[in-house]
Amino acid sequence: MSTVIRVLVETTPRKVFVSALDWPGLARVAKDEAGAVEALLAAAPRYAEVARAAGEAFDPDALEVEVAERRDGDATTAFGAPSIVADADRRPTDAREAARLDALLAAAWQLLDRTAAAAPEALRKGPRGGGRDTSKVVEHVHRADEGYAGVLGLAPAERKTVEGLRQRVLEILREPSDGAPIAGKRWPPRYAARRFAWHALDHAWEIEDRTEPD
Repeated sequence: MSTVIRVLVETTPRKVFVSALDWPGLARVAKDEAGAVEALLAAAPRYAEVARAAGEAFDPDALEVEVAERRDGDATTAFGAPSIVADADRRPTDAREAARLDALLAAAWQLLDRTAAAAPEALRKGPRGGGRDTSKVVEHVHRADEGYAGVLGLAPAERKTVEGLRQRVLEILREPSDGAPIAGKRWPPRYAARRFAWHALDHAWEIEDRTEPD
């Protein structure tokens, strides 16, 4: 029996993102929708590690993609990040669903940490990441998380350390929500979980892909 993965398709002339609406972090990009769906399914076995760590059942070999929404992307989409808040992202989260999103994001961050710790500093050079090595990739994710946390209304003092920032973000996301943007800003909880988790996993998988074999 297959598991239906509901996705948002976010389209620009240059890039198309396909993002799983109920599985934060499972999002892939390509030049067109078909390629992005193919990339998402190819990433599913990797994502299964995150799902299992969060206590979720996830069979990467029995997935069916269902397009729930199609939206025009924006300049951020074209640059290379899933930028559009879907209608589905505005759904309320009860305590159980909030805890689930929280666990999946925490598992994504943990995977990034494990991957970076196991990787060499020098990564294979090439189009994926250019000349940026492991510590610089991790620093990039941390700096982006600081910016993302600002969108959630976190004060600078709450963003000073990686662990402190993550703890505060997880505290916010595990609270039930009516689906309104956090702190009256732009991102509802479901989208915030998707964006943070996508960035952590995208770069964890980049580190894996650019690690030279022994």
